[in-house]
Amino acid sequence: MKKIILLSTITAGMLTTASANFSFGDMFTDMKDVATSMSKDAKDSVASIKDGAVETSKSAERSVTNVSSDAKDTSVKVSDDLKTAEVNTTSNISDSATELGDDTKDSIKSTTTDLKDSATIATKDMKDTTSTLTNETSDTVKSISKDSTTNVKTVSNDVADTTKTVSNDINSSVKSVSTDASSNVKTISNDATDSVKKVSTDATDTAKTVSNDVNSSVKTVSTDVKDTTKTVSKDTKDSVKTVSDNANDTTTKVSNDAKDTTDK
Repeated sequence: MKKIILLSTITAGMLTTASANFSFGDMFTDMKDVATSMSKDAKDSVASIKDGAVETSKSAERSVTNVSSDAKDTSVKVSDDLKTAEVNTTSNISDSATELGDDTKDSIKSTTTDLKDSATIATKDMKDTTSTLTNETSDTVKSISKDSTTNVKTVSNDVADTTKTVSNDINSSVKSVSTDASSNVKTISNDATDSVKKVSTDATDTAKTVSNDVNSSVKTVSTDVKDTTKTVSKDTKDSVKTVSDNANDTTTKVSNDAKDTTDK
């Protein structure tokens, strides 16, 4: 690479010597200065990289030592806190157990006394209520017996009256129904005889009209059939003649055309 660079610089210098005042010595000194500056910069960068690596390793060691010391401190503190918490909980549990025992004893005493008092009050109230209930039931039974006897008497009287009125109404209604039925039967028989007579006369009239209409229709149909057969026969004859004529004409024309084609 160095040789190639030198050759390229020499050729460039040879080409540019004619157009400018240029010396190879200045060029080589400049190239040396550039090379020396580049080597110094590379050395400085390598040294700075080394210094940075050393510093990062030292900082990593310091952070590791700090983290280990902090972890130890926190573990010790947590263990101390756990011990204090256990002591506090045991003391609180014992205190609460003693308080609960005292409270249960007091509550049992108060409930037993309340139960005794309520039992005595309930027995007194039950006695009073039973006595009052017996007196009230006896009074209600007496009043109900009196009311039931009076109600039975009134109901029996009302039933007797209603049966009398119903029997009278039934007799009158039966009489009216019988008279109405007899009159209805007479009117229905008269209406039936009249309707039968009318239907018979209407049937005879309709039979006569139907027979006359049938005869006239048969006559018209027969005449129409005759006329249609005559016209059909005439039309068929005419159509046959026209077809035969057309066939003859076509055969003669075809024969003439065939002759003309053979002659040609």
